[in-house]
Amino acid sequence: MTSEVMAFYSAFDDHETWRAALAVEGIDLRQADDIGDPDIVRHALVWKPPHGFFARYSNLGLVVNLGAGVDALVGRDDLPDVPITRLSDPKMARMMAGYVLFAVTRHARDIPAFERAQRERRWHYIHPRDPETIRVGVLGLGELGLTAALECARQGYRVRGWSNTLKSVDGIETSAGLPALAEILGGSDILVCMLPQTPQTCGLLDAERLAQMKRGAAFINVSRGSIIDEPALIEALRSGHIAEATLDVFASEPLSPESPLWAMDNVLVTPHLASVALPGSAARQIGENVRRLRAGQPLLSCVDPGRGY
Repeated sequence: MTSEVMAFYSAFDDHETWRAALAVEGIDLRQADDIGDPDIVRHALVWKPPHGFFARYSNLGLVVNLGAGVDALVGRDDLPDVPITRLSDPKMARMMAGYVLFAVTRHARDIPAFERAQRERRWHYIHPRDPETIRVGVLGLGELGLTAALECARQGYRVRGWSNTLKSVDGIETSAGLPALAEILGGSDILVCMLPQTPQTCGLLDAERLAQMKRGAAFINVSRGSIIDEPALIEALRSGHIAEATLDVFASEPLSPESPLWAMDNVLVTPHLASVALPGSAARQIGENVRRLRAGQPLLSCVDPGRGY
């Protein structure tokens, strides 16, 4: 295979690991800062590149986003009109489903209460509940959301999914559109946010909608911090309207040391790692898209910039 030069930018991902994985696909991955002649760059593999990053690449033909969420690549004035693809790796979906199932089960089995009791050296028995009595609402039924919803349903939880457009899924009750949102908010014992960031979802879970959640419910966010009103969430957690939360994403990342969320004993904070791209498996999809681009064939997992995903 003819070597392809691909520019790499990510403040979080390891260049050497990706370079080795993509070399198997015949792709020459180089750190953007190490590329002297930008005209040799045909592709870019990036995660949240700074403004102006793409302006120097006049021969750019493909942008690959290092993850599923592409909000950092939508609406930029430095990005030419080239295809944008997101990583659609079954292992990413499996990793996300594992995290969501962990978080759902942690709340369903009252683990935060046991963690508090342990800190107090107090024996505290809570009888386990039947998963079939626990209603889990999943907002967002894209590739990751659907996989997570199905995994929770497989474990016996009563799962209901909500999305922008109605989807039919065996074993899961589904609804769609804003008129149906209040019902799933108020009917979920555990609510999981897996929505993509779009103009329509930004700020969707504001104070008014958080107030529609069932009192004492648990909240899990593995999508984007911008979808929820963070100060309103903090207030709902303080008041007990939302009993507990598992939060992997935040309005500003890294989460500020000054954030009240760090000290709340009913909140678990993780640093945006619910699902990450795995070079060993994701490289195959990238290589396939490079080959398809060269052959003029349709690309896999293309992003519609107008929809934002």
